[in-house]
Amino acid sequence: MLRPIFRGSPRSRKGQSLVEFALVFPIAVLLLMAVFDVGRAVFAYNGLTNAAREGARIAAVNQDTTLIKQRVQEMTFGTAATNLTSPTFVEFRKDGPSNTPTLNPVCTTMAIGCVAILNVESRWSAITPVIGQIIGPITFKGESQVAVEFVCPNPAIPLYYATSDKCPRQP
Repeated sequence: MLRPIFRGSPRSRKGQSLVEFALVFPIAVLLLMAVFDVGRAVFAYNGLTNAAREGARIAAVNQDTTLIKQRVQEMTFGTAATNLTSPTFVEFRKDGPSNTPTLNPVCTTMAIGCVAILNVESRWSAITPVIGQIIGPITFKGESQVAVEFVCPNPAIPLYYATSDKCPRQP
């Protein structure tokens, strides 16, 4: 009768699973944290693009940059917008075939037909220690363009729309 041959007693192999676990566990935790970081990044980017859309909606009916900045800050729930003081945060350009300044000059006189262009930026950092050090902070950019539907403040209608606080808040 043949007997199985063991290459060591079962007692000597007890620590093998512990060593395998010690080698695999840190990698598994790192991958799990990386999945959470990717989710956080998607959440922050979606929040930023949504904030750009909301700011552009306000700009379509009310060209007061203070209100536009306030709305963008309210809507960036993932991370804060970092370029709200930049002169190119919100621009009003004439409608044209492209975004180039030579083809689409700045609207010197606000009128229906101008396009409100919002560029919103935000910095995001990973919370995973190793991945955060490797990739560093990432700058997300969101842009939205909406045609101006109503000029406000509007000196042509001084009774109702003389100042920006009387302008519509939402389209």
